[in-house]
Amino acid sequence: MPEMLQLDLPLVLPDVSDAQDACVARMISLLERRPGVTRVHVARGSDTDHADRQSVPAELAASDAFLCLHYDPEQITLETLQQVARAAGADVTSRYAHAVLRFRAVASEDSGRRIEAALRALHGVTAAVANFPGQVVRVEYDRTLTDAATITRLLEETGATPDVSAGAREVENWYARNTELAWSLASGAFLTAGWLVSRSASVPDVVSIACFVVAYLFGALDNVGHLLKDLRKGHVHFNIDLLMVVAAVGAAVIGEWVEGALLLFLFSLGHALEHYALGRARHAITALTELAPSRATVIRDTDAGPTEVDVPVAEVRQGDRVVIKPAVRFPVDGTVKSGTSSVNQAPITGESVPVEKGVGSLIYAGSVNGEGALVVTVTAVVGDRTLDRVVKLVAEAETQKAPTQRFTDRFERVFVPLVLIADVVVIILPSVMGWWTWTESFYRAMALLVAASPCALALGTPAAVLAGIAQAARKGVLIKGGAHLESLGNIDILARDKTGTITRGEPSVTDLLPADGVADTDLLRVSAAVEQRSQHPLARAILAEATRRSVTVPVAGDLVSVTGRGLRSSVEGAAADVGRLLMFEEEDAGAAGIPAPIRADVERLEHRGRTTMVVRHGTRWLGVIGIADEPRADVKQTLERLRAVGIRRIVMLTGDNAGVGNAVGAAVGIDEVRAGLMPEDKVTAITELAATGRVAMLGDGVNDAPALAHATVGIAMGGAGTAAALETADVALMGDDLGRLPFAIGLSRQSRRIIAQNLALSLAVIAVLIVVTVGGLVGIGPTVIVHEGSTLVVIVNALRLLRYSEPGHLA
Repeated sequence: MPEMLQLDLPLVLPDVSDAQDACVARMISLLERRPGVTRVHVARGSDTDHADRQSVPAELAASDAFLCLHYDPEQITLETLQQVARAAGADVTSRYAHAVLRFRAVASEDSGRRIEAALRALHGVTAAVANFPGQVVRVEYDRTLTDAATITRLLEETGATPDVSAGAREVENWYARNTELAWSLASGAFLTAGWLVSRSASVPDVVSIACFVVAYLFGALDNVGHLLKDLRKGHVHFNIDLLMVVAAVGAAVIGEWVEGALLLFLFSLGHALEHYALGRARHAITALTELAPSRATVIRDTDAGPTEVDVPVAEVRQGDRVVIKPAVRFPVDGTVKSGTSSVNQAPITGESVPVEKGVGSLIYAGSVNGEGALVVTVTAVVGDRTLDRVVKLVAEAETQKAPTQRFTDRFERVFVPLVLIADVVVIILPSVMGWWTWTESFYRAMALLVAASPCALALGTPAAVLAGIAQAARKGVLIKGGAHLESLGNIDILARDKTGTITRGEPSVTDLLPADGVADTDLLRVSAAVEQRSQHPLARAILAEATRRSVTVPVAGDLVSVTGRGLRSSVEGAAADVGRLLMFEEEDAGAAGIPAPIRADVERLEHRGRTTMVVRHGTRWLGVIGIADEPRADVKQTLERLRAVGIRRIVMLTGDNAGVGNAVGAAVGIDEVRAGLMPEDKVTAITELAATGRVAMLGDGVNDAPALAHATVGIAMGGAGTAAALETADVALMGDDLGRLPFAIGLSRQSRRIIAQNLALSLAVIAVLIVVTVGGLVGIGPTVIVHEGSTLVVIVNALRLLRYSEPGHLA
């Protein structure tokens, strides 16, 4: 009979924070080859239906992500399997590494593909994705074959330099900060000088040509540099750089020096303006890294007593006590040890109202303290803070291409070579047929190269994705890539868990119905003893009621979870069972063994919308506990806003009974309630809903992981409170605020509209310019003006997302 071993995922893969990381798949592949191992997969946390795991060691009870290994004990022992799993994890961790590198580069719009190609060609790099508008690249590599220094050097060889901090950038001189603009202005100056000289009959033509040549050099300095590097490596990329250089050289060949110099000047000036505009979106993201202060005031114990010491935040360690003065930002994550204050968490969670914090409250680096002074015990230092995880995940999100961007990439790879072929045809065919002179054919062909250059097409989608992700991050919503940004804007069905999303997630005991001859305290005492090792909200409700009534809770024995049914343990030498009525019905005794009064109490409470827990101690039935979780105060209004942004159907999925589910659903206006669902039933429900439309699943990012994974888009709530919520879902609402969801969906829909507008405008401009240039209606000068103008238009259109707010609400 196969058995299962569960290991805390961070223990076997300490350098991997995302369960969907490729290294997890590599380790699973290694383990599944082992004789005796039948299946390996990842599971997360405890289930909403009270328990979804088999017996779990106490030291793992609070873990978020588990590696589940199903094995045949006749072929491999438990001890050997544990050793094999840890060895596989160590092998993968020591071998593969990931890096997200920001860079600064002066180049054309499609240079991201050139950077990707160069990195992928490096021996040892297994994957590379670059986002040129965002100026960030994500690389996965094999440590045994290459290293980060080699990758950085190669990145520099492509013309990209590692980005520097904002502070370092402030001390750079003007030229270092504005290299591209300086080259463009120099090109324009020599173009103007050449044009003025050419109009003077007393100056030889060679002087004006010399000025134009210098204008060429400054205008094409970066593009030519890339082409020469490619030629030295033995390959040439058919890209926008090549089209523009060929067009400018062609203009010079037929003596149109002014046209060629104007082309390169306007092209480089357009680039400078484009990159300046895109810098606004990049700054919205990089500014996140500057939210937390660089120093902290730490309490150190000295011979003279506790002393406050100002230290760099990088020197602060977990467990340190940090003093937070009024009106300053928190440098670390931690819990409040002493003091009370209102804290503005908007930079992290998007909450518009300050939150009151007291002893035991969680705080996040980057939040702003109010008027009270606090002493905070550090729980996460630099690198592990919520803010650091968000910045890392946002950087990775920038490198995830949207479906529309992948389409435009494929289009450009086919389109640019076709343009070059068409250009040769335009040069040769009309002149051979006697329709145009050779000079006229060549000139129109050069104008065609400019007209067909897909600059706006290359930038329209990534600029919108960059701005959309940036605006979401600024407002407390983490969207993990362009694909999820587009998908979120396309959903029409929203499925959501009940606990924590529709209700407050803080159930309380409402009814104690002891059996005949049983005291309330006995019912509470035994149930609380069994539940005290559980992390489930229902368990906390029972324990809270026992505390409120000052009930002495005995120590229970080993805890065994019955999947989706309840818990079993032993109390005072006798078996103790606490769970749904279904758990007892499925026993050998069957339904006949359940006393009629117990069944009647369960039915009565469930009809009133209560979640019920039946308690049995040994052979004695102690009674029924009724628990209720009140709906969130703002949930009804939020559902109306969701319908206003285009969600046509809202479905609640819950493990509670139909009475509870229907009562809550009716109270808040849910369209459909599916109750009594096991974890696998929620996955089935998502699959069924997906057959009728595009589905988003909203859960807590841990308990609903299977359903989140099967939905079109998985949305986690409370991402700031748990690392797993950040890493599990496609979209994370950083705060426990449902009001962010209509904003996120509205932003995504607006992003889709802007992407579509940019795509249509780009293709329309290319089509019109091709017709008018080949037809001889306009020359190179007007063409490049319209070309660069359209590129700036799509960028400015994309940057409108940085000002997006949900209609009728503050974002």
